[in-house]
Amino acid sequence: QVQLVESGGGLVQAGESLRLSCAASGYIFSKYDMGWYRQAPGKQRELVALIRSGGSTNYADSVKGRFTVSRDNAKNTMTLQMNSLKPEDTAVYYCAAFRTVTSWGKGTQVTVSS
Repeated sequence: QVQLVESGGGLVQAGESLRLSCAASGYIFSKYDMGWYRQAPGKQRELVALIRSGGSTNYADSVKGRFTVSRDNAKNTMTLQMNSLKPEDTAVYYCAAFRTVTSWGKGTQVTVSS
């Protein structure tokens, strides 16, 4: 059974940092691309960062230069380092595994106050 569990969200002020983690289990983690999505109230879920099985990455324009995604295949974890946070980064952040069917975590709330 695939499980993705996010952690590390919280309330911070603008300019501060947070580090999100996603712990994966129930499948061969190293084999699949992974991603971080976010969804703000009243908005569609959007892809924030993608990390492929080989380690290459892509970012949404809105977070380039501020967010860094990484993965540790030995520990079955993916992280998202978020620096210079802005109020518009406020959202629920979800971890996703791009298998035959995309698997999702339940999300972690990130709130950035101005």
